[in-house]
Amino acid sequence: MADIDSVLLDAEDRMEKTIASLQKDFGKLRTGRASASLVDGIKADYYGTMTQISQMATVAVPDSRTLTIQPWDKGGMAVIEKAILKSDLGLTPINDGRLIRISIPPLTEERRKELCKISRKFAEEAKISVRNVRRDANDSLKKMEKDKQITEDELKKATENVQKLTDKFVEEVDKRCSAKEKEIMEI
Repeated sequence: MADIDSVLLDAEDRMEKTIASLQKDFGKLRTGRASASLVDGIKADYYGTMTQISQMATVAVPDSRTLTIQPWDKGGMAVIEKAILKSDLGLTPINDGRLIRISIPPLTEERRKELCKISRKFAEEAKISVRNVRRDANDSLKKMEKDKQITEDELKKATENVQKLTDKFVEEVDKRCSAKEKEIMEI
């Protein structure tokens, strides 16, 4: 038998996971700076298996405009290069035989605005996810009241707590989104 606290804890835990997922999505967005997380989502066909670049090479950021990828196996050089070219990052890798260098060009104004739109889309998806968690928690609470596990007053107080939790996490999403947009628009 679930109780009010466990419903609230579960809701909070799921909302925190939504924030973590949002941060991961934001990490993949290209700003004017080099970041190892840029290649996180890119997979290469490594001996017949789709493998993340970070699992087959060392990804380093020697300076704010350069990313270096050093494969552990020289055979992975070409597939990593191909995977980066195919990705939607719009970056051109330079292979010098030992490692792959990627220069991060400064973003154009148009590309910055496009990236801001994408970050807002990620934020909106996160808010929807948080609201879905709220709905699930409220449904659980209503079922508990229907099954006479909690009183109507307890239900009212618990739903208010769920709403406070939801407001807190929606505000957190907005805060992180505006920080990401500021980072993107920074020249």
